[in-house]
Amino acid sequence: MAEFTFHHGGVSVPSLEEAIEWYGRVLGFEVERQFYIAAAQSLTAIVRKGALRFEIFEVADALPLPDDRRHPTRDVATHGNKHVAFRVDDLESFLLEMTEKRVDIAFVVREEFGAGCFIRDCAGNLIEFVEEVMP
Repeated sequence: MAEFTFHHGGVSVPSLEEAIEWYGRVLGFEVERQFYIAAAQSLTAIVRKGALRFEIFEVADALPLPDDRRHPTRDVATHGNKHVAFRVDDLESFLLEMTEKRVDIAFVVREEFGAGCFIRDCAGNLIEFVEEVMP
């Protein structure tokens, strides 16, 4: 089997400029590069935080995010890609930081196997953060 590693996740947003600002201010991502994808008519940016990369698309006349895609428990009831997840060392500290930054926290779960939360970016896209409990 061919070897591979994770490269990036991606989201579509109504405003690339607003999303770049949000991902920088809230999560600490910095612009790695910006470019235009003619075939998709997309203003595009790759933002990076350490080894993590995220691709952000602004496509003219794109449809808005359907409401069900904004709610984790309803989103999984529709086939397709769902979200990306990042690991945090301390979920409670992360939630406090997100609250202080007035981030839209969509869902919090605490289970025996771990805890996590979903936040919504400036366009309503879901992003998960997990704190794993080691057995």
